Amino acid sequence: MAGNVRSVTILGSTGSVGGNTVELVARDRDKFRVEALVANRNVAKLAAQAVSLNAKLAVVSDPASYKALKETLFGTGIETAAGPQAVIEAAARPADWVMAAIVGAAGLHPTLAAIKRGATIGLANKETLVCAGDLVMDAVKRHGATLVPVDSEHSAIFQVFDFDQIDQIDKIILTASGGPFRRHSLEQMAQMTPEQAVAHPNWSMGAKISVDSASMMNKGLELIEAFYLFGLPEDRIEILVHPQSVVHSLVAYHDGSVLAQLGTPDMRTPIAYALAYPARMTTPGKRLDLTSVATLTFEAPDPQRFPALRIARAALQAGGGAPTSLNAANEVAVQAFLSRHIGFLDIARVVEQTVDALAGSKIEAMDDIMALDSQARRIASDLVRKVMAAQ
Repeated sequence: MAGNVRSVTILGSTGSVGGNTVELVARDRDKFRVEALVANRNVAKLAAQAVSLNAKLAVVSDPASYKALKETLFGTGIETAAGPQAVIEAAARPADWVMAAIVGAAGLHPTLAAIKRGATIGLANKETLVCAGDLVMDAVKRHGATLVPVDSEHSAIFQVFDFDQIDQIDKIILTASGGPFRRHSLEQMAQMTPEQAVAHPNWSMGAKISVDSASMMNKGLELIEAFYLFGLPEDRIEILVHPQSVVHSLVAYHDGSVLAQLGTPDMRTPIAYALAYPARMTTPGKRLDLTSVATLTFEAPDPQRFPALRIARAALQAGGGAPTSLNAANEVAVQAFLSRHIGFLDIARVVEQTVDALAGSKIEAMDDIMALDSQARRIASDLVRKVMAAQ
């Protein structure tokens, strides 16, 4: 980092996390220099961000959007590029800090590109560790990269986790809001629409992540991510429903102390922590007022209404390619639900059947991950078609 100016690249700049990151960078322009911004196909928003932040490069992963991007940024001096390879090359450019916020498995290769040059990564793409945890963490160690989690739960743990005394830690506790269907019966959940699933009670997130929250698959994915980030075995990672979303997660120590990080449900807080790490920066979010919150409640998740937690924990226990299959199948199933092709409860069924069909798959290299990811998507897509045919 030259002087006090940190160069940054934002992968997924037009999404929810990326947009919040852009906002924070814009608030402290004298502290940041933008190397690259990457989006999928939202040309208008990407171009506006690039001009506002004076980015060196703007990239769309969708090649069909390139012409529009180039024309929109003509005369600005901002470089433009398009396609999956261009996204990876953008991540490999010399930025001190990279926000990895591309949703899904598509974020894996760009995140690895940033890791391989030893950058500090703000990790908002949990699928990177779910799909390829062993390979990614090995690359982090070999290349001297730093992963700072951006998920509010993992950021909370990261802030109170004593990495120098891991042997003093009993367990970590991931909190979950329970989503919009926490009190619904299975019969009611079966009738839920995409609009109802994305209406998260506390957080403002993208559609896919919101559906994952409603099914609690997001907590299953976070369980796997926590396993790799913090090095504790699966049976020492607990999940607790906390509807107020004030206590973002906890770490329990051998002496009986339980340390927690609290705050209002605002993604700008964990993003800012990662963006300024190891320092801290001011955010515009509402400050926590415990007197107005008054009551904090906790409960165990219901395994009947939320089978995704059991499926994810079983995938982590199985190891090998099971988490990769889980993630791929979930992406297919969630998209099918958002497209109204399957019902809400069908998501977990499609995921579990896909993981079972690919039981015993091994992962030794990145090619294995990509092959298994493709295979799982094909199986999940076939299962979706069967559900549609039966309706």
